[in-house]
Order: sequence, then C-alpha cells, then structure tokens
Amino acid sequence: MAEKVPVALFVNGENRQVLVDPRQNLLQTLRADLGLTGAKCGCGHGVCGACTVLIDGEAVLACLALTVAQAGREIGTVEGLADDEASAALVQAFVDCGALQCGFCTPGMIVAARALLQRNPRPTVEEIRHGLGGNVCRCTGYVKIVDAVRTASGAVQP
Repeated sequence: MAEKVPVALFVNGENRQVLVDPRQNLLQTLRADLGLTGAKCGCGHGVCGACTVLIDGEAVLACLALTVAQAGREIGTVEGLADDEASAALVQAFVDCGALQCGFCTPGMIVAARALLQRNPRPTVEEIRHGLGGNVCRCTGYVKIVDAVRTASGAVQP
C-alpha cells in the first residue's frame, strides 16, 4: 500500500484537505473522503458518465481523474450546482420533461448538460446528443433528456 499524501482541493467553492493514496481517483475521494455522493460509480472505467464532475468548468469523468492531479483546480459536483440559478433551471427542466426514471445517471447527465450549456447556451439537438454522448442512461430513450436540455436552454417551452 502506498503512503498517503495530503492534497488541497477546491470543491464546490470550498477549500478541502484530504489525505489520499496517490493512486486514488477523484470519484473515490469525493464519495468516501468528502461525503459528496452525487457522482456515482457506474462502471469505474470511464464508459458510463455517472461520475461526471466539472473540473475548471469542463465535464470530466471522476473515475479516471487522479485526486492528486486535481490540486489547484476548481472541482464542481452536482451538489455544488444547487446554488446556481441556471443549474436549478436545468434540474427543473429534467423534472418537468420527465427526463429521469431511476435517477442513477441523472447527476452525471445534469453536470454534463451544465458544462454543455456553459459552452453553448443554445445547442441544437445534435449538439446536445453529442455533448451528452459519454453519459449512459439505461432507463430512458434519451428523448426526454434532450428535451430537458433544450427547455433549460430556452430553445423550447415545457
């Protein structure tokens, strides 16, 4: 077992100190060390998108990001989006459009959609599909998820 190292993280607007194994991924740190359980471990291999977080404003798969490499970077989780008006509108659009069923993928979808809308406030359907392409949902056919992102962007009314 490797010796643990201290890492200073900036998560959801707060400075946090953690002591981690240098091989520990960010998803493990967020969930086990910081109690932020919104990001989920779906596959653990960067395939499903359930662990999507924002790092310096970009959607990143936390299961593939080493914690030690995140020092000095701005990390945002779905929990940190709660105070953001645009994110609240996105969450409400998911509810209004029926874009969730079991809810397991929803945090990752919302974080990925938020990153997309920050880059492109008025995406087309194709741009939404591309922007969410790394996020898997096994319950829906994605139509309502795309509708929710379009609604949140103001492209359509619910």
